[in-house]
Amino acid sequence: MKNFFNQFDFQSDRLFGELNYAEKRFVNKVIETLPIKKGSMLFYEDGIPTGVFQLKSGRAKKSKRGFSGEEQIFYIYTKDDVLGYHALLGEERYQDSCEALEDMEVNFISKSNFLKLLEDIPRLRRGVVKNIAHEFGVLANTIAVLAQKDQNTRLAIFLLLLENRFKQDDGEPTGIDLTREDLANLIGTSPESLGRSLKQFKDQGIIRIEKRIIHIQNREMLLQFLNLDLTI
Repeated sequence: MKNFFNQFDFQSDRLFGELNYAEKRFVNKVIETLPIKKGSMLFYEDGIPTGVFQLKSGRAKKSKRGFSGEEQIFYIYTKDDVLGYHALLGEERYQDSCEALEDMEVNFISKSNFLKLLEDIPRLRRGVVKNIAHEFGVLANTIAVLAQKDQNTRLAIFLLLLENRFKQDDGEPTGIDLTREDLANLIGTSPESLGRSLKQFKDQGIIRIEKRIIHIQNREMLLQFLNLDLTI
């Protein structure tokens, strides 16, 4: 399953995590920790980048408005993820938005400090370049799923991905806590259509739902949609 998850995981949490002790000290010196309220924007489409963010706690959604004005969510960030550096390095405005899904704390590094870190820490510079290339592949895989898979298969894929991203630090699953609107948006359908698919999965014993939190009960049945084996 690790290879499957890697295809859809930005892995930006590794950018600072893989630095050595001395390098992390350089980073910590320029970090400013900020509280972010649920519903607040970390950055917004067409905004000017002022720095990069690392999620210290909480979750946030990355989305873009289509030509019709409708929002399309294409990634959920979780603890330790680093974001906001693409537009900054490209010297352009943000092409997407990022909104807090719950009250959060973020580590903020200003643009000038982040660029200085890239100059002073070659390991970080190489990691950022590598990660940008990897994220391109993740977005390509996500687009392929949305364009080529039927709704139940898309739901199966994203339930597995979200359970993996929402797990606790010790690896134990916590369930998938998203509004039905956001989950429907993520898989590219309407809340009403999503509700029918969730009921079908629930009736088949694939999931159970407590309030709005979705728990996977039968991974083997989900994996049948993907033609994957648990040993992969």
